Amino acid sequence: MLVLGLILLLLGIFLNISILWTIGVILLVVGAVLYLLGATGRAVGGRKHWY
Repeated sequence: MLVLGLILLLLGIFLNISILWTIGVILLVVGAVLYLLGATGRAVGGRKHWY
């Protein structure tokens, strides 16, 4: 999710499409929160590990 958010953010900036920029920022924030929760060992969505 972090990579997808970064790609959309960069595409939105370079192509000057504001909706891609907005979605990219949202995905980056959500991905960072999920990463931090997973790194602390907290179960996310009822699972400790996602494969």
